Amino acid sequence: MPTPSETYIENRARIQPDMTNNYDTAHGGEVMKLMDEVGAMSAMRFAGETCVTAQVTGLEFTRPIPRGEVAVVEAWAYQAGRSSIRIRLVVDREDPRTGERERTCDSCLVFVAVDEDGAPVAVPELNTPTDRDRQLEESGLAADRGE
Repeated sequence: MPTPSETYIENRARIQPDMTNNYDTAHGGEVMKLMDEVGAMSAMRFAGETCVTAQVTGLEFTRPIPRGEVAVVEAWAYQAGRSSIRIRLVVDREDPRTGERERTCDSCLVFVAVDEDGAPVAVPELNTPTDRDRQLEESGLAADRGE
């Protein structure tokens, strides 16, 4: 049984000019794309299968990411259904010179594990044996509750 810690992925992308809007900050769609890609990697690590996006919940942008700064995307599994996996995602902006970080958005995405024909397949149960695993699980559940 996989744990949240085993599915935890952190990825970085420097915001380039072709990723920005008229305000010279990251276009929301570019940030969403980064979240979807990292979330899918986390879901696939959990399921051991190909996973596709089924739902995005509660996506809220609270701060922009200026061109030249870094988008830091963190993802982990915190809940599993029969064929679905709930993934918590948080995005920070990071100054590449200082490493200073600030939260810019967060969300929860649902992915479904599928076979080569695109049919849903069963996923394992989530295991939370350590304090870190329980902390990651609770963070996802709290986001679901709007906390």
